[in-house]
Amino acid sequence: MAKIKPSKGHPYARILGVGGYRPTRVVPNEVILETIDSSDEWIRSRSGIETRHWANDEETVAAMSVEASGKAIANAGITAEQIGAVVVSTVSHFKQTPAVATEIADKLGTAKAAAFDISAGCAGFGYGLTLAKGMVAEGSAEYVLVIGVERLSDLTDLEDRATAFLFGDGAGAVVVGPSAEPAIGPTVWGSEGDKSETIKQTVPWTDYRDGEVAKFPAITQEGQAVFRWAVFEMAKVAKEALDAAGITADELDVFIPHQANERIIDSMVKTLKLPESVTVARDVRTTGNTSAASIPLAMERLLATGEAKSGDTALVIGFGAGLVYAATVVTLP
Repeated sequence: MAKIKPSKGHPYARILGVGGYRPTRVVPNEVILETIDSSDEWIRSRSGIETRHWANDEETVAAMSVEASGKAIANAGITAEQIGAVVVSTVSHFKQTPAVATEIADKLGTAKAAAFDISAGCAGFGYGLTLAKGMVAEGSAEYVLVIGVERLSDLTDLEDRATAFLFGDGAGAVVVGPSAEPAIGPTVWGSEGDKSETIKQTVPWTDYRDGEVAKFPAITQEGQAVFRWAVFEMAKVAKEALDAAGITADELDVFIPHQANERIIDSMVKTLKLPESVTVARDVRTTGNTSAASIPLAMERLLATGEAKSGDTALVIGFGAGLVYAATVVTLP
């Protein structure tokens, strides 16, 4: 019986570079108030959001991804031809097939990289990062491009008082490659499908196609249920990720949670008992909730502003529709 030759992978992987793209149009709360009965003070107090970015016709899912990826590749110090796989997390690419990852891989000039999309909502970046780490370790790709990208303005019901102010557009990308030491910790991830109704698309595409509903499908959620789940259950997951990496809260430099809501972020910081020395990402204030793009966008901003620095130890956690979640500890590029 023949024996399969073992893979020639790398024992460890790390994030080598990060890049982000935010659409040029900045949308303040005043624009949202044109279609819902609310106030700027109410939106800020409930979510922390002051502005968000909305894409124009040219700022497609693919176009934003290419821009963010180009920055990540340059920051990683490699070329596009060295990318062995492209993993794209998105829920707002409206072509069922082919995967938008294939278009992105081609436009970047990769050498026929493996390319595929995943759908894991706001936890999508964490899922992609875990897959990339595995590919580098297994040897199927030396460098993996992980992209989180959304055009959630296309899936926003501007008359829904509970969600109209939440969502924004953008793309964040990282390059994952070999490391001489552990730099991406074990992932704590999972799903709670019994709660899938708390965040969902209003109706299937087929209902709109067949004329059963007149309004284009949008994302809706049960705000209080989501808030309670995120605050109480996700803090436990974040603690599990710290434990899995052998890191204590006192040893942490940076906390980058999914940018869903600043009240959720504040509650998680309190529950985890993070010291004041830990830098906390609050990109939600000016970027809104960009789902799969929120963690890499927040990471990119912290590094660009100097609030975080290369080599810092960061806890990242994403959570959202499904309900799904993923948390891990990483060394920042």
